[in-house]
Amino acid sequence: MTMGRLTGLVAEDEAPQRRALVEQLQQVWPALELVAVCDDGEAALQAVAEHRPVVSFLDIRMPGANGLDVARAVAGHGGLVVFTTAYDDYAVRAFEAGAADYLLKPVQPQRLEQAVARLRQRLEERAAGGGPDLQVLLDELDARLRPRGDQLIRWITASVGESVRMIGIDEVLFFQAQDKYVRVATADGDAVIRTPLKELLAGLDPDTFWQVHRGAVVRVSAIDRLVRNELGRHSLKLREHPDSLPVSGAFLHRFRGM
Repeated sequence: MTMGRLTGLVAEDEAPQRRALVEQLQQVWPALELVAVCDDGEAALQAVAEHRPVVSFLDIRMPGANGLDVARAVAGHGGLVVFTTAYDDYAVRAFEAGAADYLLKPVQPQRLEQAVARLRQRLEERAAGGGPDLQVLLDELDARLRPRGDQLIRWITASVGESVRMIGIDEVLFFQAQDKYVRVATADGDAVIRTPLKELLAGLDPDTFWQVHRGAVVRVSAIDRLVRNELGRHSLKLREHPDSLPVSGAFLHRFRGM
């Protein structure tokens, strides 16, 4: 991170919210040079690697990779993070005094001004060698945001032809986005649901299911191996299913050591 140049990144998957935040930042913080404006987490990860922004404004829940994944990459080069969220979640509010701030959507100009003032103060503290450890805060935030108990999905009501099937979450090998539907794959066959992957992820145990691609979520215990083809693209071979699942670059970090 080069402190002589004040660079920023915005990552938000909802276009109206994204445009509004960019416009407000240009008004409230004209000295901030936005080097990337992204509509999903995967694009944000690539932009972080390329530009190493000083400050990043990240939607917590995005397709491709979530805001915490991107924030870890930002923290890797010493950047600061402000999360945006549609929910007044206590777990996010708890970080208001730390290295990560939060903004409720739709973002209010006065609240953005407060966040910018805090960021400026933290940048001064960082230059002086002070300030809290963002990686530690992200670990705690990740733990607090995980679904627990009755928040976890236990059953999937899915369509199989003209019938409806009740599928226990323990039967599911993977979820895969297909047009307007999501495919639910089990060892006994496939079914489809209309719930978007983004909503499903909010109710899945992150230790049991991993997102490995913008359109794929897999049960970790169903993975046999990660393979790389002659073009450098990665995919997963599964234990109990003949299909392979694509793995995008944004999620390869999950397989280090495999």
